[in-house]
Amino acid sequence: MSRITVLQPPGRQDAILPHGYRPRMAAAMEALSAAVYQETTLSYREAEGARIRIAQINGCLMCQGYRIAADLTEALKAMDLAEEANTGANRGEAPSEEYYRAAMSDDWRGSDLFSDRERLAIDYAERIAVTPIPLPYDDAFWDQLKAHYDEGEIADLTYSINTWIATGRMVHALGLDGACMVAPTVAQAAE
Repeated sequence: MSRITVLQPPGRQDAILPHGYRPRMAAAMEALSAAVYQETTLSYREAEGARIRIAQINGCLMCQGYRIAADLTEALKAMDLAEEANTGANRGEAPSEEYYRAAMSDDWRGSDLFSDRERLAIDYAERIAVTPIPLPYDDAFWDQLKAHYDEGEIADLTYSINTWIATGRMVHALGLDGACMVAPTVAQAAE
């Protein structure tokens, strides 16, 4: 149930964010989200491991139902944006539903489905979302992260994670989870 009336200007009825109240703010959030999806160099599995963990932490049903490899092209079209080259096959294999379930599990660390890079992306996402205060001081974690990701990739991952946190929390807090063009997965619909 939406906690505010979703007021949209003409031509934006399909938008998720309530553009009608603060169009510049909504447009800025939409532009940030589009930049994250269009500019990232992360593989689908690295990005999706971090993103779906954030979706689970945020409690955002919309985000939990979204699948970058399957849904990104339509989402970009809905925002009147062109699909960029890095949204295709060069991002690697799309995660399976088993991968998504494992990343949202309380025992994700024990799963053998993740590569070292994927596990670090998920861990980094969880740390930013849940325990950000000690994160800059954890030298052992940073040594491990820098052993697998270069600084550009760390910046990419950080922008992405923080965008997913902000957007997912806003959508969930306002009760807009059901307003998305992305349908929930079969597993979510059964819950």
